[in-house]
Amino acid sequence: MLEMQTYGTDTVLPPILIAHGLFGSARNWGVIAKRLSATRRVVSVDMRNHGQSPWSDSHSYPDLAGDLAEVVAASGGPVDVIGHSMGGKAAMVFANAQPDMVRRLLVADIAPIAYTHSQQSMITAMRSIDLSQVKTRGDADRQLAHVLDEPSVRAFLLQSLDVKAQEWRLNLDVLEKDMGLIVGFPELQGQFDGPTLFLSGAISDYVLPDHRGIIKELFPKAKHAKIPQAGHWLHAEKPRDFEAAALAFLSA
Repeated sequence: MLEMQTYGTDTVLPPILIAHGLFGSARNWGVIAKRLSATRRVVSVDMRNHGQSPWSDSHSYPDLAGDLAEVVAASGGPVDVIGHSMGGKAAMVFANAQPDMVRRLLVADIAPIAYTHSQQSMITAMRSIDLSQVKTRGDADRQLAHVLDEPSVRAFLLQSLDVKAQEWRLNLDVLEKDMGLIVGFPELQGQFDGPTLFLSGAISDYVLPDHRGIIKELFPKAKHAKIPQAGHWLHAEKPRDFEAAALAFLSA
């Protein structure tokens, strides 16, 4: 079972399940999860090979979707699902495979396609740190700065570093091995006919007009919205706008 953080209490509304993106964790979504929990229970999970969740030798989307199904089954389901990036792909596969478990689906800045980019450079950067020399997060940041210029990216990655244990809370070996599966997307046979919102960053290029055909094929009721001046990390860059859009859609 995935490790999870729970906010709020059960109400007449279904719980919200949040699935984070690659190299993320449930804690990345803590502020938004707390705000969304004003009217219902919110469950934010650490995906497999991330955070406090179990490590596995496979990181395929059917695997990740199965993990989400297990969480929902344990909670009594159905749920509303928010998934960002890798978590968005896992959420789409989950909703396609188990449509009765999902009431509404919000996919944050990702499409049901295979991308050509890789996140291997992030793994290489994390592996460049000599963890034996890390006593504080600042020590790790100074090392990481030699290979990553952007402070916000370093701060994000370092949230997954256990400084005391001098180890990453990420299964870098498996994430590297299955990077092709992570940036890819499996062929799906069915459809999810429930309400679906593809919420994108206006300055992100992850969800393009060319993707709308396959989106409509797999999610016939899909609608699209953009958050102005937000990129791929729309929930971190514009948290209040993201929260407002999510509440409007999930409460409809």
